[in-house]
Amino acid sequence: MFERTFSGAPWETRAGYCRAVRAGSHIYVSGTVPVTPEGGVHAPGDGEAQAARCLEIIEAALRKLGADRRAIVRTRMFVTAIDRWEEFGRAHQAFFRDHPPATTMVEVARLIDPAMLIEIEAEAVAPPVEAEARAAGAAEAPAGATQATPGAAPRAAGC
Repeated sequence: MFERTFSGAPWETRAGYCRAVRAGSHIYVSGTVPVTPEGGVHAPGDGEAQAARCLEIIEAALRKLGADRRAIVRTRMFVTAIDRWEEFGRAHQAFFRDHPPATTMVEVARLIDPAMLIEIEAEAVAPPVEAEARAAGAAEAPAGATQATPGAAPRAAGC
């Protein structure tokens, strides 16, 4: 069973992906950039604040799939200025505190918007029992919140 969640970001429908996918106990969160609820860039020029915003968005996706930050086992940070690693690292450390995941930080030439300094991907492992319980109630969930797809069924529209 696959369960998908969407954040409503314009790139999801334009590029054909979803914010996160849960496959059994594994959750994969797409690359997440520091956007405001209105779609603008959060805190231009502030690496720590941008990293914190990415992690907030990631946790919101995890919560829709029955997990939280404690389930994250790996992050990947794509940054436009590796010499600012301490700014990004401070936000990462503050967010995870006593549950640090494995992580990688890689410098990239640029992101989708030049004002964005960081993009973060995450992988999580959550108890499969929760996934089964949610899947049983997924038929009652409001449209667009999450989408369950049994077995190897085709991808859901917009994902």
